[in-house]
Amino acid sequence: MSNDILQKLTETIASRKQAAPESSYVAKLFSKGDDAILKKVIEEAGEVLLAAKDGDKQHLTYEVADLWFHTMVLLAHKGLSADDVLQELARREGVSGIVEKASRK
Repeated sequence: MSNDILQKLTETIASRKQAAPESSYVAKLFSKGDDAILKKVIEEAGEVLLAAKDGDKQHLTYEVADLWFHTMVLLAHKGLSADDVLQELARREGVSGIVEKASRK
């Protein structure tokens, strides 16, 4: 199920990339460029932190969904997708976090 919804979202976001800004929220974000998209990701990340502090699991889930969505918009804006992130996570599977971080230097 999770890959299906990620794939559908990826396709929907991609279809909005060339759409008229007045036709969709995502098209409007794309038209505004980096600063607007980055601002939304930062805003959503802050809302995740506040929701986590409140202890309301449903609210936290809602805010994480918003963050993931806006992060997917950012990825698409940069020519990437959720698949790229999933491939990176698969690459890291079974690798110690300490070892993985050290390999980036």
